[in-house]
Amino acid sequence: MSLREQLTADLRDALRANDDARKIAIRGLLASVHNAEIEAQHELDEDGIQAVLRRELKQRADSIDEYRKGNRPDLVEKEEREVAILSPYLPPQLSRDQITTAARAVIERVGAKGPADKGKVMPVVLAELKDQANGRDVNVVVTELLAAMS
Repeated sequence: MSLREQLTADLRDALRANDDARKIAIRGLLASVHNAEIEAQHELDEDGIQAVLRRELKQRADSIDEYRKGNRPDLVEKEEREVAILSPYLPPQLSRDQITTAARAVIERVGAKGPADKGKVMPVVLAELKDQANGRDVNVVVTELLAAMS
């Protein structure tokens, strides 16, 4: 079953179950996918839908940070609930140890010597771990590994 079909089926189930939180989160995601398709002027494939989903999850993570700074626990809870609903639609993310292993291999392969070589390492690691790791996590790991080399 494709991601679009899964989302549509889950929306239907949420409507039947009268699950407002799921219904709102999935409808919002499907609306974002629809808007991205209008912008692209063609139907999105699985990778395109996953990119929209990652963007939506990133926006929610940023919102959670801002709501925490603004002392709005009600909105933090709402956004966290939506993240919990939408996250399972993405492929599983790599652990920090797996990211570290991949980053070490790339650092060795490109011959990085320290923090100044971060620009050589990051694009390669991100390309290799494309959908499997969050860019922020990769950045932290690569920065730590390169800083330890100097």
